[in-house]
Amino acid sequence: MNARSFVVAAVSLLLCAAPGATPAAAAAEKIDFILNWVPGGDHAPYYYAKKMGWYAQRGIDLNLEPGKGSALAVQKVGAGVNPLGLADMGNALVARGKGADVVGVFNVFANSPQGLYWLKSSGIKGVKDLAGKKIGNPAGDGARAMWPALAKANGVDPNSVTWVNIDGNAKLAALKSKSIDATTAFYNLHHIFKRELGDDMGFVAWRDAGINPYGNSVIVNGEYLKKNKAVVAAFVKVTQKAFAACVADPNPCIDALVEANGALKADNELSNWALDEELMTDKHSRATLGIHDDARMKADYKLVSEFVGVEKPFDVRTAYTNEFLDRSIKMKK
Repeated sequence: MNARSFVVAAVSLLLCAAPGATPAAAAAEKIDFILNWVPGGDHAPYYYAKKMGWYAQRGIDLNLEPGKGSALAVQKVGAGVNPLGLADMGNALVARGKGADVVGVFNVFANSPQGLYWLKSSGIKGVKDLAGKKIGNPAGDGARAMWPALAKANGVDPNSVTWVNIDGNAKLAALKSKSIDATTAFYNLHHIFKRELGDDMGFVAWRDAGINPYGNSVIVNGEYLKKNKAVVAAFVKVTQKAFAACVADPNPCIDALVEANGALKADNELSNWALDEELMTDKHSRATLGIHDDARMKADYKLVSEFVGVEKPFDVRTAYTNEFLDRSIKMKK
């Protein structure tokens, strides 16, 4: 080895051993994170943290993959196709009972985001009036898996409705054309339905109609978690920090979202985010942002067991963990 080569090798060794150096930059962990749906305001924190380099700084090469419903996200994470994803926690419990290896590590929506929409002119006034009607939404939509719970809580036979497969972006058009009688949508899209349907909009939030299970949560494949605990811990801490930052000031977060997804409009996504903050807030999130409360998870498991069914019963405490959360980060009052 000549003198120059020796110096280069020595410097390289010193850099690798330097305090705070991340082995990682050269070997960042690639994570394909599947969203519950196409990017929108509620996904802004992930895009913001990615733009700011926060995931990269913790050795994570994050790819944000658009989704097609919570059911699909749970399926892919449970099978290990995606190591992490975003999905409705009720769907995750149903799938875990069928053998899906998923664990919730960060709660986003402390309240159920699900809502039902219809035209008042159709004569529908509430959940009880949906018997014999057609409800349209995508085949992989999480609302379908949880519908039996809502139906039974309102004295409706879950099998009395007909589900019609339509694309998520076709919900309003289908409702207006009366090819369906009702549709489901997240509350953070409420402003769009109101704008399009006006005074003829009929609506009920599931949380006001008898069931309020946890909504979207970050889920991880159980086997991946066992082998990559440090990576998952880093992902959760960055994500928690990002959500707190976006609650404090949503504008740069929405800018990052729109920058990465050119078809979106900042004013619309800011309206979306304002509704997201309502869904994120309860007494538990005000104590620790992102927490899955033990009592609520126990209640959610009971709800799913009674109204939807758990094929193979399990201890609900194995379906989530709060161990990666920074307890000092809280949802605003």
